[in-house]
Parts: sequence; C-alpha cells; structure tokens
Amino acid sequence: MRIIVALMAVVAAGFVVGQSKSGNAENGKKLFVKFGCYTCHGYQGQGGGAGAKLAPKPLALAALIAYVRHPSGSMPPFTDKVVTDAQLADIHAFLASVPAPPAVKQIPLLNQ
Repeated sequence: MRIIVALMAVVAAGFVVGQSKSGNAENGKKLFVKFGCYTCHGYQGQGGGAGAKLAPKPLALAALIAYVRHPSGSMPPFTDKVVTDAQLADIHAFLASVPAPPAVKQIPLLNQ
C-alpha cells in the first residue's frame, strides 16, 4: 500500500513539473490579473515597490508554487483552493513568455 501511495506522489509531482512546459501563457496572463498579482508585481511581472521582479526569467515552477503557498514578507499565502497548481503553471508560462528588455546599448536616448 505504501508503494502505491509513493508511486502516486511521484506521478503527481511529474504532472506538475510537466505543466511548466505546457502551461497556457495567454490564460496565465488573465489569471495574473484576476488574482491581483499585477498590483504588486506589475502587469508584466517587472516588479514594483511592493513586489519582486518575476519576469522575464521566473523561478522554476516548483519553487514558484512553493513560494505562493508559503510566502515570506508581506505577500499573502494562496492555497490550492484559491489558485490551483495548474493555474500557477499557466501564470508561470505567462511570466516565461515576457520578453527581456532591450540592452542599454540599444536605447538611443541612453547612448548619445
């Protein structure tokens, strides 16, 4: 019986990790707004006064999920009843899809 439970846990962990590659970025962008993430982290995950920079290179999905469930600082925890792991995979896909800003050398006003 313990072996079956352990096997189920491994399969479930693989499912969550696998979602990081198949998360829906478009839905993740909607969820990022719906859950109010933008209020602290900015609409593109660029960070702000109250929230850390999340994009364009987000934490690994497992680390993101762990932090959202048990954050430090002023961020409130979001249980799986509020936001599911699948929804967090979509949010992760959105954050990963945010393009990096241009290099300083490519900004004309900064290179005069």
